[in-house]
Amino acid sequence: MTLIRRDRRDHIELWTLDRPDRLNALPDLEDGEAFAAACEAVNADPGVRCVVLTGAGRAFSAGGDLKAMKDRRDMFAGSGAEIRERYRRVVHRIVRSLYGLEVPLIAAVNGPAMGLGCDIAGLADIRIASETASFGVPFLKLGILPGDGGAWLMPRNIGYARAAEMLFTARVLDAPTAMEWGLVSRVVAPEALMAEAMAIAEEVASRAPQALRMTKALLRQGRDATFDQILEMTASMQALAHLSEDHLEGVTAALEKRGASFTGG
Repeated sequence: MTLIRRDRRDHIELWTLDRPDRLNALPDLEDGEAFAAACEAVNADPGVRCVVLTGAGRAFSAGGDLKAMKDRRDMFAGSGAEIRERYRRVVHRIVRSLYGLEVPLIAAVNGPAMGLGCDIAGLADIRIASETASFGVPFLKLGILPGDGGAWLMPRNIGYARAAEMLFTARVLDAPTAMEWGLVSRVVAPEALMAEAMAIAEEVASRAPQALRMTKALLRQGRDATFDQILEMTASMQALAHLSEDHLEGVTAALEKRGASFTGG
């Protein structure tokens, strides 16, 4: 069974981590390919404007398989060099693929999001949580370190001091604390989570699709580029946007006081 169950709803794809009997533990050896294939398919499909990611069952993702770690099998078998290569081929492929997703990604965190599961949620552009969600990066508690880029990602999401506290103490955050710290933007009742996520996704998907992808690219680059570099990128992308049919539709709709209907042209 593939890890990611994909469902299409007009311009939105709903991705469900579908390993509920193991609390959506990951990664298995094939998971890098699963994430890469899903992200590449969306990037190549101009009809997709937003992705919503959630977990099946009672967890978003419990992260690494502790039994496999203890038995030193699968991802964790062999020499240090072999384990390093698997991190590159599997774990790093997952996070690189998600970071390179060209459309907005919304994480609907329905339960525990631990380790790699927490950092996968953190790679989303918008994160909302159920009241039953929890977040942790307990790598040090297991005698290992964040091997998925979390040491780069977490400070950018919640600031250095709070990232250090999460990583060094291995404490788990409940949903209200995660919102207070900025790890998620809102917390809702469990039964309202997917309706809330899909409502946000529908609003995002109503925007001009090419301008939407370019805006996400600017946000991603803005984390590390200089202000001058971002201004140069903005000028080039804006020139393309001004020449689009969607721009003309957006301006016309605003003048006519109606909702715009964007086609990607």
